[in-house]
Amino acid sequence: MKKMQSLEEFYRSKFDRIPENVRNGVGHFNVFTIDEYIGENAKPVVYSRKDYFKITLIIGRNRIHYADKVIDIQKQGLFFTNPQIPYKFEWIDDYKSGIFCVFTPAFFHHFGNLNDYEIFKPGMVPVFELTDEQLEDVTQIFRKMQAEMISDYVHKYDLLRNLIFDLLHYTLKMQPTSKTEKQQPNASQRITHLFLELLERQFPIEDLTQQIRFRSPSEFAGQLSVHVNHLNRVIKEVTEKTTSEIIAERLLQEAKILLRHTDWNISEIAYTLAFKEATHFNNFFKKNMQITPNQFREISNVGG
Repeated sequence: MKKMQSLEEFYRSKFDRIPENVRNGVGHFNVFTIDEYIGENAKPVVYSRKDYFKITLIIGRNRIHYADKVIDIQKQGLFFTNPQIPYKFEWIDDYKSGIFCVFTPAFFHHFGNLNDYEIFKPGMVPVFELTDEQLEDVTQIFRKMQAEMISDYVHKYDLLRNLIFDLLHYTLKMQPTSKTEKQQPNASQRITHLFLELLERQFPIEDLTQQIRFRSPSEFAGQLSVHVNHLNRVIKEVTEKTTSEIIAERLLQEAKILLRHTDWNISEIAYTLAFKEATHFNNFFKKNMQITPNQFREISNVGG
């Protein structure tokens, strides 16, 4: 799997130049029209993480490879990406259009925490099909971004931050409110959040020297300075899943990513996921997927 793409690499691949303000400590924002960067000479998009946030309005049939999932956009949709999750686009037909914006976490320093929004949280699938009416609304927000980028308004970057929040809230209002959003944070939810954050921090696996450090509920409990029974109780209370189930789901997700997007052999993948033996990994995968890792890889390669 290709390692994380930096914002500098993004600009170098698209424009052969890097803007002076990309790494100036105050954050960076820009907006682009997809139409300008597609065609016969366009470089293929590589499955990888990026070290910046990106919101993309996709117009045209598209297949998105996101974490361990493959999601098809049939007509038009919005796609939110963050530095934690690898992805790539794959256009299905000849019609390709859209707009996207990129920005760094520092762009929102003192203006809010984007990771607090469900769209950017682990486990969320941030792909949203749009109706024609919704497409018009979203396009107008992007057009305002483009207009502000060439304006000389002294507070234009504050306005651009607000427009990003407009996109976030517009999209979130399309979805039913989740149970966790209806509740006030409590001690159990805080412990659960810390557990999920510690779990997610071990991923993605990007090279063969990497190996996850924590796999068992007791190891996580030790890192969080709580008794394992207490951790298991609060995780079950908040998520309605056991600690072991959540860990297994995340291991399985990463296993599917590595099988689909790398040429590493089964023993190498087993090592990075901290299985002592390849046979242990094979048994774990087959128990959860009803097929072996090699069978999954073969099916994934046939299915594209």
